[in-house]
Amino acid sequence: MNPDNSPATDRRGWRSSEGAASLPEVFRTIAVPTGGGSWRKFAAFAGPGFLVAVGYMDPGNWATDLAGGSAFGYTLLSVILLSNLMAIVLQALAARLGIATGRDLASACRDAYSKPVSVALWLLCEIAIVACDLAEVIGTAIGLNLLFGIPLVWGVCLTGLDVLLILMLQRHGFRRIEAFVMALITIIALCFLYELVASRPAIGDMLAGFVPQAQIVHDPAMLYIAIGIIGATVMPHNLYLHSATVQTRAFDQTSEGKRDAAKWATLDSTVALMLALFVNAAILILAAAAFHTIGRTDVAEIQDAYQLLTPTLGAALASTLFAVALLASGQNSTVTATLAGQIVMEGFIRLRLQPWLRRLITRGLAIVPTVIVAAIYGQSGTARLLILSQVILSMQLPFAVVPLVAFTSDRKKMGDLASPVWLRVLAWTIAAIIIVLNIKLLIDTIGM
Repeated sequence: MNPDNSPATDRRGWRSSEGAASLPEVFRTIAVPTGGGSWRKFAAFAGPGFLVAVGYMDPGNWATDLAGGSAFGYTLLSVILLSNLMAIVLQALAARLGIATGRDLASACRDAYSKPVSVALWLLCEIAIVACDLAEVIGTAIGLNLLFGIPLVWGVCLTGLDVLLILMLQRHGFRRIEAFVMALITIIALCFLYELVASRPAIGDMLAGFVPQAQIVHDPAMLYIAIGIIGATVMPHNLYLHSATVQTRAFDQTSEGKRDAAKWATLDSTVALMLALFVNAAILILAAAAFHTIGRTDVAEIQDAYQLLTPTLGAALASTLFAVALLASGQNSTVTATLAGQIVMEGFIRLRLQPWLRRLITRGLAIVPTVIVAAIYGQSGTARLLILSQVILSMQLPFAVVPLVAFTSDRKKMGDLASPVWLRVLAWTIAAIIIVLNIKLLIDTIGM
């Protein structure tokens, strides 16, 4: 008997949760070599980190990076670096949670908190996923408009067809999904490598931009964009995604095997996020070199950047490759958002939907407001909607970060993989910074 009617918990403080495997159709389906060199081990674990990295270079990041570079030159590169380092720490914690407990972040919340709390967290996360999908819809539609001249309204409607792409990839296994994502990330990185070479940035000024400047805090306009960069970079649904996708690897379930898996998973996500750092920094550097240096400090919209790049840089492919990278970014984010949606719904409420149905629901919720805004206000309206989606993500972020840091700090729940004292201090400091900055962003946005 349980006299106080409290939920039963196991010896590690979790409520019993049978059938809680994350993404059960691919759970521990990818073999991990027991011998061989380091490269074989890394190759086996490489993939989940790149799925996560997609969220750090999605269309929602482009507006803040473009605005920061055109308005303030290279100064805000330090903010991109700081936000990326925060992301590396948080994603390492997400991987440790999945490996140590066999639970993704959604399942962990369900098994640790009361039902009302877990349902509230689920609803907040669903709102964040729709907001993220909103950014992907807008980014993909703008990319189609810039490359093929497809009107924004029709481009938004066409984004609903990507459910066919998701179904095709999932039918061929999880490794195919990872390969597709890695290929698109490579395309994005190569496009921006060309843009950087063509823009010929001032190397000294660029390197100085990675050093934090006191003026960022004192200049309200600069601080606003800096907060926006951080809010757009640390995506909440990616924490749920990473804690689940690391469990696709069939690593040894001993303490030593879990420690080894955590090491390689952290390396995977760190390498992938450094690539995301390159892309985000490249967007800001491109805006600084192409626009800020000639006095165009007002370029904040993706369409404006596209129109100005080729005549400004004198490189014929500059605008085209910019649009190709945008389209690749939107499609990449589509894949990871679908997976995150599945993980969140199954983890929080144990409800399984067919991938095509799940995708149509979330995409439909994003398409309807985008079509209305695009039809009434055109390009300027979609730009404002893009910024709104990032504010919504910022509002949800603390509700993912705080449980993650709390779980990974708990030795009872995490065992040998519990965060050491230095990592706990660092993680809680990052959580506090994110919460304060996002509250500031929200207050400033409401007051605008």
